[in-house]
Amino acid sequence: MPLHTFEGKAPTVHPTAFVAPSADLVGDVTVEAGASVWFGAVLRADLGPIVVREGANVQDGSVLHSSAQHGTEIGAGATIGHRCVVHACTIGAEALIGNGSVVLDGAVVGARTLVGAGALVTPGTELPEGVFAIGTPVRVMGPIEGTSAEEWIARNPGAYQELARRYLAGFTPGSSGS
Repeated sequence: MPLHTFEGKAPTVHPTAFVAPSADLVGDVTVEAGASVWFGAVLRADLGPIVVREGANVQDGSVLHSSAQHGTEIGAGATIGHRCVVHACTIGAEALIGNGSVVLDGAVVGARTLVGAGALVTPGTELPEGVFAIGTPVRVMGPIEGTSAEEWIARNPGAYQELARRYLAGFTPGSSGS
């Protein structure tokens, strides 16, 4: 996996975490136990720290960066969907950031909140815990309790943790499959 030291700060990856060989981790990045960072993701912590908490997952093609004012934290069991931009913000535990969404500086996404695909969470926005939010700019549509979104949030962390375990056990980079 491409781990790059910047100004003396090197990424730290727990032995039970999966980082795809085409992901790039630069500088002050921490990937905790059971977390996963998938193909083509870039986590660049050259200005401030990035922490991917236990069991969280950063999916294919996503870009995470920090600023000098704000680090980036992905809460335990949270999901950053495919092709997201997550910049200098805080994502709560078991939150789900939908594919193609953008979450910007100083934003806080509450625990178990679902940000719908393609949403724009503008700088400084605070989304409460346990809601469904969509749009550009994002707006809260209501609580997720009792909806299919609640079930999705409940299942997703475990599903990605299991997939990461499977990759750790049975993935060979560059194999032809023959």
